[in-house]
Amino acid sequence: MAESLIINRIREKRFFADEMTQQELADRVGVTRQTIMAIEKGKYSPSLEVAFKMAEVFECHLDDIFQYQAK
Repeated sequence: MAESLIINRIREKRFFADEMTQQELADRVGVTRQTIMAIEKGKYSPSLEVAFKMAEVFECHLDDIFQYQAK
């Protein structure tokens, strides 16, 4: 499977949110820690609902976390 063209700043956002763990983020958005790990690594693109929930958790705009990188 090809790497996602969506890049993210989840790790950075977690760091600046008092070093929130992947599990804490997963619990807050309703997914598994493995899902958060896969999204962070660019192996999986989140649903819009999960992406919006992450923006809500980090109190920022969606494009502060995710950007589409065209080929």
